[in-house]
Amino acid sequence: MKILLYSMNFAPELAGIGKYSGEMADWLQARGHDVRVIAAPPFFPHWAVFAGHSAWAYRKTEHNGLTVWRAPTWVPAQPRALARVAHLVSFMLSSLPLLLAQARWKPDLVFVVEPPLFCAPAVLCFAKMFGIRSWLHIQDYEVDAAFDLGLLRGARVRRVALSLERWLLTRFDRVSTISAAMIDKARSKGVDEGRLVFFPNWVDISAIHPVPVADGGYRAALGIAPDAVVVLYAGSLGTKQGIELLAEAAGLLAGRPNIHFVICGNGPSRGPLMSACAGLDRVHFLDLQPAERLNELLGMADIHVLPQRADAADLVMPSKLAGMFASGKAVIATAHPGTELGNAVAGRGLVVPPGDAAVLADAIAQLAVSPVLRETLGAAGRAFAQAELDQDAILSRFEQALVRCVADRGTTTPSPLRESQP
Repeated sequence: MKILLYSMNFAPELAGIGKYSGEMADWLQARGHDVRVIAAPPFFPHWAVFAGHSAWAYRKTEHNGLTVWRAPTWVPAQPRALARVAHLVSFMLSSLPLLLAQARWKPDLVFVVEPPLFCAPAVLCFAKMFGIRSWLHIQDYEVDAAFDLGLLRGARVRRVALSLERWLLTRFDRVSTISAAMIDKARSKGVDEGRLVFFPNWVDISAIHPVPVADGGYRAALGIAPDAVVVLYAGSLGTKQGIELLAEAAGLLAGRPNIHFVICGNGPSRGPLMSACAGLDRVHFLDLQPAERLNELLGMADIHVLPQRADAADLVMPSKLAGMFASGKAVIATAHPGTELGNAVAGRGLVVPPGDAAVLADAIAQLAVSPVLRETLGAAGRAFAQAELDQDAILSRFEQALVRCVADRGTTTPSPLRESQP
């Protein structure tokens, strides 16, 4: 099967959407499918084009047997609302020639990843024009998130944007997303049941696994004692994370000399967060680390923290959670009960209200003095990752759904997808 992957973020060496797109493409290629990729030059989460790539030129490269085309994309240093829109439009326009050029290759299916939804109209037109199956995968509901997080405003603008989104979603042959709540939201936006596919994020449980705390490695480099309790956040530092809560919690725990915070990642919120932590000696910052050291990084933690803003709780499902569970370490997440994130962590970690630094600090202090509880919660998370988040199991089900989607070409009624539903 010929599969065209249209994903703005394609960076297999990093975490997040780019990593999942890369792993999915590699896995499908290894299974004998012919996969091609259209993407922007890697820029996230630094919001700067990586060394060796160009923001202004088309590039064709090979990655593990995959052909990858990079479209020139304007990347703003400060990704505010209008700058983000211009950024997305630049990729949409520059990638169009690459998309149209694939007509000669005649793919069986084009798979586009949201965000950005900006690319969906072009993909739909391309697919309809050449009789190609179309699939939209939603990692984030970016339209809802943009308004709920205050990046876009205005009731009329919101109505128009949601109407356009609904029109687009209902015209793809398949729509997939990563959590039960996000599947429900797709239904509420008019996507037919037969076109919906549950396609959660995964983790390579052989690559990410429990490791004992070592005297060397990251702890030694940061000057952290082996018997100290390390609270780790590893991920992008953006507006959806509510990351400022970590600075407040660290300040409240400044009198606990055995508790260290390690914040690993890059993004627009890093500078303000570092300023907020100035003077806190036991808060350490690391840049985004290479994928080959991810297991060592996650294994450094005694406690993983996953802050999330309340208004984004059911619009996104943080991909980093799978790695946290697989590492076998306790997790503390900020979420309201009944949300998708809250349900995922309950029983495998502690769930505290979003935006309440005092409660978060209390939860950290509780786990810091309770190694048995940390071990119990970590073991539950690891067991869940092994049972529900295994990479091969999830991608095998996804491959079956791809095959059915292509087989349905020319039919009016999609094949049942119940086995792919949450």
